[in-house]
Amino acid sequence: MADVLTFGEIMLRLQPVGYKRIMQAEQYEAVYGGGEANVAVSLAQMGEDVAFLTRLPDNAVADKCVKELRGWGVDTSCILRGGNRMGIYFCEKGAGPRGSNVIYDRAGSSFSEIAVSDMDLSVLGGCKWLHFTGITPAVSDSAAEAAEHLLKAAKDRGVTVSCDLNYRAKLWSREKACKVMTRLLKYVDVLISNEEDCKDVFNLSADGSNILSGELSAEGYALLARKMQAKFPNISQVAFTLRESLSASVNNWSGMLVDKDGCHVSRKYTINIVDRVGGGDSFGAGLIYALRHGRRGEEAISFAVAASAIKHTIEGDFNIASVAEIDKLSKGDGSGRVQR
Repeated sequence: MADVLTFGEIMLRLQPVGYKRIMQAEQYEAVYGGGEANVAVSLAQMGEDVAFLTRLPDNAVADKCVKELRGWGVDTSCILRGGNRMGIYFCEKGAGPRGSNVIYDRAGSSFSEIAVSDMDLSVLGGCKWLHFTGITPAVSDSAAEAAEHLLKAAKDRGVTVSCDLNYRAKLWSREKACKVMTRLLKYVDVLISNEEDCKDVFNLSADGSNILSGELSAEGYALLARKMQAKFPNISQVAFTLRESLSASVNNWSGMLVDKDGCHVSRKYTINIVDRVGGGDSFGAGLIYALRHGRRGEEAISFAVAASAIKHTIEGDFNIASVAEIDKLSKGDGSGRVQR
């Protein structure tokens, strides 16, 4: 199997053309996306050997999804088939002071009905890194059980595990998220989070920060990382995306990595956003690539943030960016000049 495995749900994404609101929409653009699938595609563009594990129905919509993933270089050989439907989400893109909005239509999806008995642990053969997000166990109790089964097996085999905490209020309560994620994070080596997730899931916050006003304290996030490591001693590295939302169209974007050597902060980018969906996933993929290839500290977080800065300029869930492009930006060339 592949060196890297990601596990989660991929959905059909429907969005009004341009910046129309759903109430205005007369036609929709259709693409595919989901946290762990986005990470897999990003890693494939960086040259990684990566597979995606999910469960899809046996129909033409799912066939097109598999073809899309395979076209971007993702190994789809372990995708399970069964159930009646793919999950769908409607994405209304925000602009200026109007934030983006997501409406889920994923109840009863094929992935939500995945069971432990569906899991063939041979997918971990040769695997060195496993990635999942907090969205996966939020989809259903059976998905949470399947995730725990896979994580246990991965740790028994010495696989490095990363998790993007990714709290989704539209999928589960804070109380349930805390209970389930407390159980799952004991298998995690690398934790990825943002300004809000630790607060939402574990009621731990970064002192001196206010996400609504855009005030973010590096010292507060470094302390928050240490609090998470005290709660989960198995976590060796904690990475935060730091988003200062000036509006839905313009964000300041940076990141922090806390490891045994200290706290490492990236440069800050001011981004004119084309599509922010998948921004955190591209950060996670960049971090996984960097750590797997011996990049540490400031070099690792700088690569992850640069990868994500590029994603914010690309339509759709997937980050179509090469290592060379990301390195160029992370080393200071963000001029945006035409490449001739």
